[in-house]
Amino acid sequence: MSDVLVIIPAYNEEKSIFQTVTKLRNYNDYDYIVINDGSKDSTEAILHHNELPYINLPVNLGIGGAMQTGFRYARKKGYKYAIQLDADGQHDPNDLQMLVDAIQLGNQDMIIGSRFVEKSQYKGSSVRRVGIYYFYYLILFLTGNKITDPTSGYRIINKEIIKEFANYYPVDYPEVEVLVDLAKKKFSVKEIKVEMNNRQGGTSSITPVKSIYYMIKVSFFSLIRRVL
Repeated sequence: MSDVLVIIPAYNEEKSIFQTVTKLRNYNDYDYIVINDGSKDSTEAILHHNELPYINLPVNLGIGGAMQTGFRYARKKGYKYAIQLDADGQHDPNDLQMLVDAIQLGNQDMIIGSRFVEKSQYKGSSVRRVGIYYFYYLILFLTGNKITDPTSGYRIINKEIIKEFANYYPVDYPEVEVLVDLAKKKFSVKEIKVEMNNRQGGTSSITPVKSIYYMIKVSFFSLIRRVL
């Protein structure tokens, strides 16, 4: 058993899940668990047929519920570190070792794989970049921390934060909110450069309308969590 668990939340990822897991296993020997978040396509059938380790959620809980399930599993099994790796292939498993090295050698509580802390090949839409810049300044205002890629889900956390997230994790759009909460609790966060790929299949759940809802909701709850 490794002391690192890679958590792969998956919702309707039949086009990419097997490729994502295969790439992960080709790059390293870390333990992993797929959280099948109530998928309505053949994601579960692919996992079962290929005998891949997974937890099946009977209903869709969203990214927050899926990740909290993974964090609870990590805590129960005693892992020292947990990493989120998206099932759609956007996160490059080749960068996993850099995340692990950074948290083991740097005495940090969380390491974020960032597209912007250094120049990378990432080319996002203008709408997505506006949202990222907005949350950068929101976090800077609320915490004083400069997080260049606050919406990146490519993160590794240590045992203390695994415990925190197993007890509470936002239901949806958790990335920004937890950064504000961790800053309040004096946990340390650092960014390192990673590369992000285009989705290998499926479609993003973030539509323009949801983006507006996302910004309003996250801003409100981040403000509340900072004050309380």
